[in-house]
Amino acid sequence: MPEANTRDLCEAARNKLKSAAERLETFLNQYSLPQLAEEQDEESVRYYKGFLSDLRHLLVFAESNYEKLGVLLRRSNFDKEAAEKALYHVYHDCVNLFFYPHSESYSEDGRYAYTGQEAIRFRKKPAAEARQVIYDITINFEELRDDLTYYESDYLTQRRMQKSGC
Repeated sequence: MPEANTRDLCEAARNKLKSAAERLETFLNQYSLPQLAEEQDEESVRYYKGFLSDLRHLLVFAESNYEKLGVLLRRSNFDKEAAEKALYHVYHDCVNLFFYPHSESYSEDGRYAYTGQEAIRFRKKPAAEARQVIYDITINFEELRDDLTYYESDYLTQRRMQKSGC
């Protein structure tokens, strides 16, 4: 991929991460476990603990990768190899964490992806605010996934080939 395209991709990814991180931070600063798990039954508490934990991890990874991309973009000489590595980490740290949360409080149902309906399905019906934060950031991570699909496998294959001398 040409250097200019890689740079543009870094800028676009950085903007999407910033937008998602701002939305996540706002939500996490406004809502706590007792507010979301109003019923206080064991199942709800466990669900929201996992949900909030996943969002906190996602926020940390989004902010961290946002900063890494910013450092790369501010350098006087753009380092294409470092940028490709950073984009690989955006895909694996952020996109994968969003679509495959550890607690499995929600998941993507690909059957809805092309119907215009929300493809995110929740394991348990969440509070409206919790559902909305996921829907608000879904577009960011869908676009990142589409933009960075190359880094899912081709990037690693290319690096392995370089190391083996092919």
